Formats: sequence, C-alpha cells, structure tokens
Amino acid sequence: MGKFVEVAKEGDVADGGMKEVAADGQKILLAKVGGRYYAADGRCPHMGASLTSGKLEGTVVTCPRHGSQFDLSDGHMIRWAQLPGVVSAIGKAFKRPRALQAFPVKVEAGKVLVEI
Repeated sequence: MGKFVEVAKEGDVADGGMKEVAADGQKILLAKVGGRYYAADGRCPHMGASLTSGKLEGTVVTCPRHGSQFDLSDGHMIRWAQLPGVVSAIGKAFKRPRALQAFPVKVEAGKVLVEI
C-alpha cells in the first residue's frame, strides 16, 4: 500500500471539472464528478499529452492530442488514439494501447488526498 498525499482542498475543483495536481513530483489529473473525486495519471500513455487539457464527460476523459479515451473510475481505456487506417496500425505497434494508472482518493477534514 502507498501513502495518502494531500493534493487539493475540497472546493478547489468544481463538479464536472478537472485540475492537474502534483503528488510527490508526479503529475496527477484530479477530477470531480457527481460530488466524487477521481485521480489518475495526468499524462496520456499514447504521446504524453496533458489530459487536463482534454474533455471530461462524466468520468470519461478524452485526450486533446489524438482522442484516446479513459474512464477515470478505474483508468481503463475506452478508445485508443483516433488516427487514420495504416497510421493507426503503425502507431499501435510502437505505442501499445494501455490503461491509465488510477489512484484511490479520499477526503478528510476538507483535504483531498490521493494514494500514491
């Protein structure tokens, strides 16, 4: 088990919003959906784009660079990069589709804590 690290205060992230935070030097995407907080690796595993620059729909974040989608509830990949035909096949050979690392989150005494 890891340790819980404070990354934000309750209210720092609006419901339906997301913010990049740091936990022990690691960039983490912190999102709030339906009053619940979610945390995952802040960089897309495809080409390293900042996911906080992407689009959040429910718990699904879409990478702004190539359209990969991930569910923040557990990090699973919904869709890998949206590239045309042969480019997509070549891209998958070099950067295999993979999930985001998701992190447990808890709120205590007005502090949002992420387990790393």
